[in-house]
Amino acid sequence: MIAEAAPAPTGPAGTNETAGAHRIAAAFAAADAAGRAALIPYVVAGYPDAETSFRAALAAVDAGADLLELGLPYSDPLADGATLQRASGVALANGATLDGSLDLIERIAAARPAIPLVPMGYANQFIGGGDGRDAARRLSRAGAAGVIVADLTPDEGEPFESVAREFGLAVVYLVAPTTPRDRRAEIARRSGGFLYCVSLVGVTGARTSLPSSVGRLVREVVAASPVPVGVGFGVSKPAHVRALVRAGAGGVIVASALVDALGPDGSDVERMAKLVRELAGSTGR
Repeated sequence: MIAEAAPAPTGPAGTNETAGAHRIAAAFAAADAAGRAALIPYVVAGYPDAETSFRAALAAVDAGADLLELGLPYSDPLADGATLQRASGVALANGATLDGSLDLIERIAAARPAIPLVPMGYANQFIGGGDGRDAARRLSRAGAAGVIVADLTPDEGEPFESVAREFGLAVVYLVAPTTPRDRRAEIARRSGGFLYCVSLVGVTGARTSLPSSVGRLVREVVAASPVPVGVGFGVSKPAHVRALVRAGAGGVIVASALVDALGPDGSDVERMAKLVRELAGSTGR
């Protein structure tokens, strides 16, 4: 007797079939084929100024990034801890704007076209009171492969997903330790390119250790996700990367530790690049 095929998932289509999602997936696949997890460093656009953030972005790519996450400075960064709040504030005080961030994305995309760029920001920056069409169009033209909207949930994300699909962008969603298990699979199905797994309860920030439960969390999320899982929040050193890779993470995201490595004035690009190289060297399976 031939078993009937399982019914196709119903509901919103998500953005995993966009050109941007395919670029992201290819970067994860290439890392996996090389026997390692993907490394996703984070650079704050415009910190401490536009030119230094450009140099930092290229240095992170050249030191071993597989994808690059770009934090867009914002006045009320709800998910960000003290380090990223400070960097965002400095960038804004030094004249950072959304237009400037898009210019930076365009420059990085032109200089390092093989690396998928995934800006991270908040719903008010991208969507405001509309559907986000203008932001999606501009992000796509600048060269972004996808976008992480930290405070956008799939429950409210369908209109933005629709315009993102039109412009070939992946919308990356997040799950956290507090996300109910039966909800993880639906969020993962809707996420484009990869799923962002928040390793801990709280905001971003380098930690000396990760929660003891993170291994189980990563294994459970990976089992529920049809797309690669990138794990971030709190990751600050090679030992953290190795632990997440052992747990099955498809990628590891490092943010605050890299901003800290830039030093108090944000200018020590070589020190930041050295940490990226060390983290990249710990991604092997």
